[in-house]
Amino acid sequence: MNLVRSELLKIRTTNTWWVFALISLPLWGLTALINWLQTDALASGNFGDVPADQAEQIQAAQSVDNLAANIYTNGQFFGLLIVMLLGIIVVTSEFFHQTVTTTFLTAPHRTAVMTAKLVAAAVLAMLFWLVTTGLNLVLGVLVLNSVDLGSQLGNGAVWTATALNALAYLLWSVLGVGIGVLIRSQIGATVTGILLYLGGSIGAALAISILAARWGEWINNLQVLVPSLASALMVSGDPIPGNPPRWAGAAVLIGYAVVTGMIGTLTMRRRDIS
Repeated sequence: MNLVRSELLKIRTTNTWWVFALISLPLWGLTALINWLQTDALASGNFGDVPADQAEQIQAAQSVDNLAANIYTNGQFFGLLIVMLLGIIVVTSEFFHQTVTTTFLTAPHRTAVMTAKLVAAAVLAMLFWLVTTGLNLVLGVLVLNSVDLGSQLGNGAVWTATALNALAYLLWSVLGVGIGVLIRSQIGATVTGILLYLGGSIGAALAISILAARWGEWINNLQVLVPSLASALMVSGDPIPGNPPRWAGAAVLIGYAVVTGMIGTLTMRRRDIS
């Protein structure tokens, strides 16, 4: 516990946490506006004639469960990016400020230090999740009432999506710590993390869409292998035709986090820090 307190103290005594908090608020507001407009459009159902292969997907997206789950997990896309970057900085700040040697002299058991960093990153992730979820509870009631669907706070799909969203935040913080251990440069790790996250979300989605059009809809199941797409899949309400089940997204993301955490711990134990 002392090591965890020490890690949290390091974060509290720097500008890092509130800088990311200030960045998160406008990004949350932007996604809130987009999701409000999207919910209004889907609830109205005025899409005219659509291709048969898209009709089922649109119908599934219009379900109350999906509309509610989406709005109550608003901000996940940027939120996960933020907690991943925080996880990176929990590790790389030691090398950036050249305090890592002092840390290991004070606490020579590197596995314990690595565990403390993982726990500290997880605590930060849960804090960000709690804040965004609190805002989303207010947003969700306003948006869903505006489209005459009621608050849906008694809907089990809402709370399942919210709980899985918490798991996604937790797992992405672990991934961030793992990236920070593998790439000690703070700038290098941050840029790499952003490129992997955005590239996975945009580039992989585009590539999978093109391949699915060429080779068949089964290609869409490969999206579950992309961490950022797997986390988005986790918080869906009803299953979307052509997409893997959300439990598959959770399983894949847990696998990535476990592997990353193990590799990070082993690397931290063996790496020369002099």
